[in-house]
Amino acid sequence: MSVALKMFNRLSPIPLGKRVFSRILCLKAPYFRGIRPLFCELRPGHCEVSMKNRRGIHNHLGTVHAIAMANLCELTGGTCMEVSVPGDLRWIAKSMNIEYLRISREDLRATCDIEVERWEEKRDYPVTVHVKNGSGDEVSRAVISMYVSGRKRR
Repeated sequence: MSVALKMFNRLSPIPLGKRVFSRILCLKAPYFRGIRPLFCELRPGHCEVSMKNRRGIHNHLGTVHAIAMANLCELTGGTCMEVSVPGDLRWIAKSMNIEYLRISREDLRATCDIEVERWEEKRDYPVTVHVKNGSGDEVSRAVISMYVSGRKRR
């Protein structure tokens, strides 16, 4: 079990535990602090992360910026990989194809589901992340190519 998953499982039942976990994760990957993510669910093969609609992630039109949605997708897909890939393997995002399906002026929730399977080294795995608004409408969809390889021994 990954360190991130152990920490989420330990913190999520306590009051504000998911918020604390989200902040700790952003200390490890500080770039994501800008979207102020909140991890809602996390288990092998599944990750859900929400993002509040606020001025700091708006574009010039007053809607959620496309890159804020892309950041949400990368964080969700990457964290899902982190808790799903066995400890003797590592992953890295190679590319991301993202579709912006509609504008949003609402809070968003990204969901990623990965089939927990027999992982093979030196292979690309496509990971799909769906972003929906509070009404349940899909506003963005990303397919991230994740490269899995053996972890280097130290």
